[in-house]
Amino acid sequence: MSSTQHPGAWRLGRLVGVDVLIKPSLLVMGAALILLFAPRFDDRTDANPYVLALAFVLALYVSVLIHELAHVAVARGFRMRVHSVTLHLLGGETLIEGESRTPWQELAVSIAGPLSSFAIGLVCFAVEPSLNGTPADVMYAVAQVNILVAIFNMLPGLPLDGGRVFRAVIWQVTGREETGIRIAAWFGRVTAVAIVAYALTRAGEPSFEIDVAIAVLVGFFLWQGAGDALANAGRSARINALVAREIGFPGATPPPNAEQLSADLHGAHLLKAMAARPAEAYALMEQDGTVYGVLTARAVDEAYRAGRR
Repeated sequence: MSSTQHPGAWRLGRLVGVDVLIKPSLLVMGAALILLFAPRFDDRTDANPYVLALAFVLALYVSVLIHELAHVAVARGFRMRVHSVTLHLLGGETLIEGESRTPWQELAVSIAGPLSSFAIGLVCFAVEPSLNGTPADVMYAVAQVNILVAIFNMLPGLPLDGGRVFRAVIWQVTGREETGIRIAAWFGRVTAVAIVAYALTRAGEPSFEIDVAIAVLVGFFLWQGAGDALANAGRSARINALVAREIGFPGATPPPNAEQLSADLHGAHLLKAMAARPAEAYALMEQDGTVYGVLTARAVDEAYRAGRR
C-alpha cells in the first residue's frame, strides 16, 4: 500500500469508484510465477500444467485486487479519498490522498489487506475438499499462496503493510510519526537483504535460478520502497508540523478581500487549502467567525524550511 502513484501504469478501468491500473512488472512476475508453479502441476494428466499455472496466477491476481480493495474500504470508512489501485511486481498499491491522521487510522487501513488475504486463504482451504481434479489443485494452490502473502505482507518493514502497522505502533508509543517511518523503513531494507540471502542458500534446488530471480526482484522493490520512505520521512514530519495558528500573526489586520482560512488548519490540509486559493496573505478565522490574525505564504515557506535544520 502506498500514498504515491507511479508513472507508466496501464489503466484497465474503474471498480467501486477507483481507477484500476497495472504496471508492466506485473506481467514479468506473472510469467515467472507460471514457470515456477507449472512443474507443481506436472503430475496432472488431464490438463496442460502451464494452463493450470496460468489459471492459478489469474486467481492470485484477483486475490491481490481484493486485498487492495480492502484497503480502499477501510480508508473510505475514515473519509479518506482513494484515487486508484495499481497492481505490480510485488502485489498492489492503493493511492490514498494525504497521510493518516492518527496511529489507529494508519494501523486499521494497513492491516485490512493482509486480513483479507488470510480470509481468502481460509475460504479456499474450506472449499477445496468439495472439489476434484484440476479445480481442487488450483484452489489449494491459491489458498496456500494467499496465506503466504498475508504472512509476508505482515513483515514489519516498509513498504509492506506490516511495515505500516509497525510504523503505527512506533508512532503511538513515541508520539513521533517520523520515528515510526524511519525504523520501519530500515526493517524493510533488512527484509530485502534477508530474502535475497535466503534464496541464495537454496542452491541445488530444481527452481533455484527462478527463485533467485524472483528474490532479487522482490528485494529490489523492497529496498527501493524503504529508501523512498526514508527520503519522505523528514518531508512528512515538516509538513505535519505546519500549524496555521502557530505560523500566523495573531491580531494582525488582513488585507482587504483576503481569502479566509481556518486558524485550526495544519499539515497537508493547510497546504491543500492554500493551493486551492493561492494568495500572498490570508485571513485566519476562528470557528465563531472572528478574525484571529494573518497568515502569509512566505511565513509558511519559512516554517517548512526551518524544519529542515
